[in-house]
Amino acid sequence: MHIISYLDLNTTSSAYKTEPRISSKRQRSLPSSAVYAKAIELKSKFSLDIKKILKIILFIPKVLFRSRFLLLSIAIVFCLSLSFTNVLGKKPLHIRNAVLKKSTAGEIASLDIAMIDFALPKKESFDSEGYLGTKNISQSIFTKPVTYQTYTVKAGDTISGIAKRFNLSNISTLIAINDIKNVRSLRSGQKIRIPSVDGLTHIVKSGESLSGIADKYKTSLVTLLDVNDLTTELVKKGDVLFIPGATMDATALSEALGELFKDPLGVSWRLSSPYGYRPDPFTGVRSFHTGIDMVAPLGTSIKASMAGKVAAAGYNQVYGNYVIVSHSGGYQTLYAHMTTILVKLGQNVNQGSVLGKLGSTGYSTGPHLHFSVYKNGQLINPLSVLK
Repeated sequence: MHIISYLDLNTTSSAYKTEPRISSKRQRSLPSSAVYAKAIELKSKFSLDIKKILKIILFIPKVLFRSRFLLLSIAIVFCLSLSFTNVLGKKPLHIRNAVLKKSTAGEIASLDIAMIDFALPKKESFDSEGYLGTKNISQSIFTKPVTYQTYTVKAGDTISGIAKRFNLSNISTLIAINDIKNVRSLRSGQKIRIPSVDGLTHIVKSGESLSGIADKYKTSLVTLLDVNDLTTELVKKGDVLFIPGATMDATALSEALGELFKDPLGVSWRLSSPYGYRPDPFTGVRSFHTGIDMVAPLGTSIKASMAGKVAAAGYNQVYGNYVIVSHSGGYQTLYAHMTTILVKLGQNVNQGSVLGKLGSTGYSTGPHLHFSVYKNGQLINPLSVLK
C-alpha cells in the first residue's frame, strides 16, 4: 500500500500510475484536497505564531536587562539635573556672604603705618653729624680700656639700630671701626666689630707722637693712655690707637651713607639703563655703560650733584653737550646729552646749581641725562652715592 504524505498531496494525481486501493469507508473519511490545503495553511500559520511567541518570550528578559540600565541612566541624569538646578539657583549651605566690619580709626592708622613700613625703608634717626641723640658724652666712660665684641648682621638691621642696641651714641663709630665704605652694602650674615665706647681708630704715621695725636683729636693724653691700656707715651709707625669720642667729618660720613651726592634732576625720572654691562641701544652688542641714564622731560634742569668746579664743558659725538664737575674727595661727575649748557669752564658751582638743560644730543635714543661718577679717576656706580 502506498502511503501519501502531507507533502505528497501538493502533487497532482497524474504523477502516479496507480491509485491505492482503499476501502470505501476509508475513502469517505478522508478529506478532499482543498480541505487538506487549508489544514496545511493553518498549521503553517500556527507554527509561525508559535515561533513568534517564543521569540517574544525569549526577548523579554533581554529587554528587561537593558531597561534596568536605561532606567538607572535616567535616574542618574534626573539627579544631576536637580543638583545643577540647586547650584545655579541656590547658594550652597556652607557658603555665606562675607560681612565686613567697619574699621575703627585706630585700626586704619595701624594699617597705614604697617603699609608705610613695608613700602618705604625706615628713616634713620640720627643727625647730620651721625649722633643718635645727645652730643654730650660723659668723659668718665673713657677711663677704661676699650673692648670689642663681634656681631653678625641680621636681616632688617640698620647701622643706627645696631649702634643703639650696643649703647653707642654715634653711627660713625661702627662705620669707621669696620671701614664701611657704604652702609648700603651692609648685608645679612656680615660680621662687624662693636667697640665698648664711641670713637675712631687712628693708625700712627711716621713722626707722630701720642701727645700730638691727642691734640689733633682734642682729647687728653691720659685718656689715650687709659683707653688704649698704654703704660708709656712711646708709639711707633703702624700702631693702631682708639680715639674715644672722635667722629667722622661730615663729608666722609655723607659718603659712607651714600648721601654725598644729590639727585641731579630733582624731579621724577625713570632709569632706562643702569651702570654696567648692557646691550648697545643701537647695535645690540654687549658693552659697558659708564653711568646711568635718567629719562625725564626735554628741557628739565640738570643740577650739580655736589659742590665743585667745572672742569670741562663742550661737545663730542658720544656725549653730545656735556659738563664735567670736579669735587672734593677725588670725585668728578659727568652730565651728558644736554640740549643747552649754562656754565663755563672753571666756574665754581654749588650743590643744586643749574648746569644745563636735559636733551638728546650725541649718541642718544631720546631725551635723557647720562650721569657718571668717578672716584680718583675710577668709575663707580652712581646709585651707590646718590641720596
